[in-house]
Amino acid sequence: MKLTKSLFLGSAAGLMAVSGAFAADLPVKAKAVEYVKICSLYGAGFYYIPGTDTCIKLGGYLRAEVAFNTNSNYGISNGSPAGAHNRLSNYYQMRAREDLNIDTRTATEYGVVRTFFDGVFTWTTGGYQGSGSATGGTVYTGNLGLNTSGATPALVGSSINGTDGNTSGGSLGVYYAFIQFAGFTMGKAVSQFDAPWTNYPGNNIDSLVGGSGTVTGVNQFTYTADFGQGVTAAFSAEDATAYYQAGNLNLLGATAATMVGGSYGSNAIGGSRSPNLVGMVRVDQAWGLFQASIAAHDNHVAYYGATETTGHPDDKWGWAVQLALSIKNIPTGAGDTINIQGVYTDGATRYNFQNLAGSSYQMYGSSGIAYQSVGFANAPDTVFTTGGQESVKTWGFRGAYTHNWDPYWNSALYGAYAQAQFGTLAKTTLCGATGTGGVFGGLAGVTGCNPDFAVAQIGLITRWTPVKNLTFSADVNWTHLDQKYAGTAVLSPAATTAKPTAVYELKDQDSITLLLRAQRNW
Repeated sequence: MKLTKSLFLGSAAGLMAVSGAFAADLPVKAKAVEYVKICSLYGAGFYYIPGTDTCIKLGGYLRAEVAFNTNSNYGISNGSPAGAHNRLSNYYQMRAREDLNIDTRTATEYGVVRTFFDGVFTWTTGGYQGSGSATGGTVYTGNLGLNTSGATPALVGSSINGTDGNTSGGSLGVYYAFIQFAGFTMGKAVSQFDAPWTNYPGNNIDSLVGGSGTVTGVNQFTYTADFGQGVTAAFSAEDATAYYQAGNLNLLGATAATMVGGSYGSNAIGGSRSPNLVGMVRVDQAWGLFQASIAAHDNHVAYYGATETTGHPDDKWGWAVQLALSIKNIPTGAGDTINIQGVYTDGATRYNFQNLAGSSYQMYGSSGIAYQSVGFANAPDTVFTTGGQESVKTWGFRGAYTHNWDPYWNSALYGAYAQAQFGTLAKTTLCGATGTGGVFGGLAGVTGCNPDFAVAQIGLITRWTPVKNLTFSADVNWTHLDQKYAGTAVLSPAATTAKPTAVYELKDQDSITLLLRAQRNW
């Protein structure tokens, strides 16, 4: 009995010890996992950032494209070396681009706080220009992509292997980076002057004239008032330096050689003193859209000569007005659209000849009476001599009709036109009072001299979307430079074009460009 009792107590003690050990090894209860939740407040694609009340959406696209008969995917065959139309000109240019955008929104007692970022990584075919060497060397011009500021097309790189600080020989770009709160927009966003389609009333090619187009955003501080029923109005102060300076040219620096290169003098833009002031009213409803825009641009010039003691012209304010109209779901088919806009500028040329189109032209072609023909033109904001600034006036329009053949195919017919008109100071200095004198008009063989010019464009694009968010497109564009010079002249073009000093016919020029693109949005 005593033995049995001892065994029982020992067994009980053992079981208690084992149970205690097991209890000590039990895991501590884990915290609940915070799964990503759908945010339905702002449309499809938004999710709550775990642990916050902020919703986020990621998006972007990957694009592969090739443009024929140009050194610029977004431009025509113009300038050096594309406009030379010789062995330095590219027959094609290829580009691959990845776009990433991040959209965040947070509901607050003052309304939604929104941030938006859109950046791109690009790899683009470069080109070669003449070096001017007697041995006929060439210089690599780099990858014609957007630089980190997203400004005008930049020669990003000077070496073939990309060891000059670029991203593997490519380029980085920041399109948009802004905050929106309580009606204010602060940062890099599309200009309030622009129509909603910016440079694309129906096309893919970027270089349409006839309106403003800050497709990569401009730094701004904007207030937008929403009156309901799709009616809004905005007032904006926008950075002028990145996109809106077409030039302030000192005509005393003009020569025949610089003029044929598309420059009518020494560019003498001064420091930034005032942002562009922009006002806009828009009605956006089911039937379509109407918008009226106005902008003021300060032309602040440096000096007449090399030093501040030479004096300077007074500032001269330029301005621009624009009307835009979109008509949706017209009777020709579901989703068919007409987009049109018209613009007039006085001393604010970039609101018509937008930055991706440019306002300087140098294009060569064939001739039956001379070595070759050449067409050249330039539309700055203002010109000046010691008498002060004179503004350049322009007007233009662009538009497109888009037709949907079925859910997978659509086509658009588009066009644009822009004209530049100079004043008495420019015409007298460059061409003389009667058109037969001045810097260029006095050259032997010149029978007509007038710096006024016009650019006309027409194009056709067809898109195929076999599956959602994957689109293949072909966009063919014809551009005509209507310049007002006539006759012939002995000219010495810049060494970068590899053109000799010879007799050239002064003649209108044309460019035809084909852009093929594949794009996957996500």
